Amino acid sequence: MKILFITANRLGDAVISTGVLAAFMERFPQARFTVVCGPVAAGLFQPNPQVERVIVLEKRKYDRHWIDLWRQCVKTRWARVVDLRGSLISLTLWAGRRHIVRGGRRPGRRVAQLGSALGFEPTPMPRLWHTPEQCAKAEALLPSGKILALAPTANWDGKIWPAERFVAVAEALRQKGLRPAVFYGPGEAERKRAQPVLDALPDAYDLGGDHSLGLVGAVLKRCTLFVGNDSGLMHLSAAAGTATLGLFGPSKQSEYAPAGRAAFAISAPGPEGAAPIEGLSVEMVVEVAFDILGKALLPE
Repeated sequence: MKILFITANRLGDAVISTGVLAAFMERFPQARFTVVCGPVAAGLFQPNPQVERVIVLEKRKYDRHWIDLWRQCVKTRWARVVDLRGSLISLTLWAGRRHIVRGGRRPGRRVAQLGSALGFEPTPMPRLWHTPEQCAKAEALLPSGKILALAPTANWDGKIWPAERFVAVAEALRQKGLRPAVFYGPGEAERKRAQPVLDALPDAYDLGGDHSLGLVGAVLKRCTLFVGNDSGLMHLSAAAGTATLGLFGPSKQSEYAPAGRAAFAISAPGPEGAAPIEGLSVEMVVEVAFDILGKALLPE
């Protein structure tokens, strides 16, 4: 039984979709899945034992990437096609059943929107997969202890909380015995955004760069608390089960708040989706972080 699962290009949306993917896998444990996603998200799905193939959909002029995808999929008799992109390609493939989620913005949390659209109740929470090798490497990269994961980057500058405030949060949380670890994505631009935080926290673990997503997720599982901008790393942390505090300004907490057993968010004062993130003070973030650390659901 073969199932085609077409998901998002962006990392955050792809992480959110892992919940419904896992739900289909539990419903059809003998199925073999082909996952279609963008280049940045491919590492999410490669460690999954039920995924036999990941097709990376790289955008081309005149939407030719969809033609490329059709050529790779048209000869397969799919038991089901699950299309979270609402693409026309789903209607042109042989499929026993089709589950197509139409595009467009809707009110409410994206994770709940997907679950509801595909008939899953309660909402399936995002989850991660890792190889044994990735878990072993994560243990080598980040020894046991109380770790504060900081993610001071994002895919656009408007969502980035000032670097000096991340530093101030790290210094405040040393009272709880937490040592900082700085996470960021691949590429020179990401490194430059994270560099002021790394420079100000010389004892921080530097955990950015070109690591596979399965490895990054395994490392995040070893952290005590995550504090970061609304980003793919925020969603990755929440899916890992780490206590996660997402910081929101000009993006909608009501739609993209992190989802998980210990996921929290805080927004800058002002109209949702239009508030400058600079309005979020260090004191506000530290107060919520201390509250999270004090909750009984977190290990000491």
